[in-house]
Amino acid sequence: MAFIFPEERSRIEYKSQVPDNFEETVIAFLNYSEGGEIYIGIDDKTKTVRGVKELDLVQRQITDRIKNNIQPQTLGLFDIVVEKIDGTEVIKVVVSSGIEKPYYLRRKGMSPEGCFIRVGSSKQHMTKEQIVAAFAKRVPNSLSSMRSPRQNLTFKQLEIYYSEQKLALNDEFLASLDLINEDGKFNYAAYLLADENGVSIKVAKYSGTTKVDLIENEEYGYRCLITAANRVLDKLKAENRTFTKVTPTKRLERKMVDELALKEAVINAIVHTDYSREVPPVVEIFSDRLTITSYGGLPSGLSRENFFKCRSMPRNRELMRIFHDVDLVEQLGSGMSRIMEAYDQSIFTFEDHFLIVTFPFAEGFTLPYGNVNGNVSGNVNGNVNEDETEDAILNCVRENPKYTLGKISEKTGISKRTVSRQMKALQEAGIIKRVGSPKTGYWEVL
Repeated sequence: MAFIFPEERSRIEYKSQVPDNFEETVIAFLNYSEGGEIYIGIDDKTKTVRGVKELDLVQRQITDRIKNNIQPQTLGLFDIVVEKIDGTEVIKVVVSSGIEKPYYLRRKGMSPEGCFIRVGSSKQHMTKEQIVAAFAKRVPNSLSSMRSPRQNLTFKQLEIYYSEQKLALNDEFLASLDLINEDGKFNYAAYLLADENGVSIKVAKYSGTTKVDLIENEEYGYRCLITAANRVLDKLKAENRTFTKVTPTKRLERKMVDELALKEAVINAIVHTDYSREVPPVVEIFSDRLTITSYGGLPSGLSRENFFKCRSMPRNRELMRIFHDVDLVEQLGSGMSRIMEAYDQSIFTFEDHFLIVTFPFAEGFTLPYGNVNGNVSGNVNGNVNEDETEDAILNCVRENPKYTLGKISEKTGISKRTVSRQMKALQEAGIIKRVGSPKTGYWEVL
């Protein structure tokens, strides 16, 4: 199937090769409320796919030019990916809208000659008035501008994560990650990624649909934020059990929450939280839903419309860049896209200072075999009642009518004595019957 080229408009640019004024286009997208994408290797007039020779070299050159020629710091605000179009490899540069506007050419300074903005399908110089207005809205409490409350920090865990990705480390490792301010002091991003800190992510679990009966409250943190994120994901992976629903034609299985959407929502909350008030993300598991609450609401300048269009405006570009490096974040904006593929907009709640994501559990699905960890209707304490025991046994019989009493006991975790008693009761109630001999026959659900 031939690639369909979107028209060159406010968010799309096509270039046969990297032009001399490439940085100006990047700046225009950084200063634009929706960011944009630049395709290298496609003729902008004829839409002919020419491709890119020496892909690795061109990618390095693009990175160096954006990093060294544009101010303020841009690492974490752009992504470079290789795409194959009609069998030919091209480069796509994804540029996010930045929160430290206005961005400008380093050699021109914060002036109309150095600042650009996207207007329609072209870029224009920003006026003095636009520059002043953008500067006035600049977010003052970025992680790089906040000093770490501790300065005796170590980063052994962070170094291990980079080594696992086979990323080179040198003496300027921490400075290259923007973890050190101009005065040589560690900033707050460094504090969050240090081996020890005072930040933790809470995962709470309740037995019902309210916060009345708290049955579990775990803290994941006080260490490198990447380690904390991985441990939260491991915890939720264990909690994200498989539910079943038996239909007349087949047995359906579904996770409590879509696995990929859950992971992306957790990472988004951790990366985009406003840490200036020291309010970390919170995950809460109820009997009918799972919620993720992050502090800060939408970043200033990002509308709800653009949020649901999966436009990226990283509040914490330092975290975004590092989480991308260690493979917890893929392409800019991809996380929201994956969430929206599985759920609709109704799962998001916007408050003045909080963004809440609520994943409802699937209706009509229950835990198979009376799983002692709970079910979708609210029994998360492991108290399996008679009805649940019967449902577990019936689900097991439907799965394989030839299961013996011993096999049903093994599959459900219910004692063989209880299985025998329940099976007898189900037969007497006319719900199931035995067809054939005890050894070679099978169960039929009536």
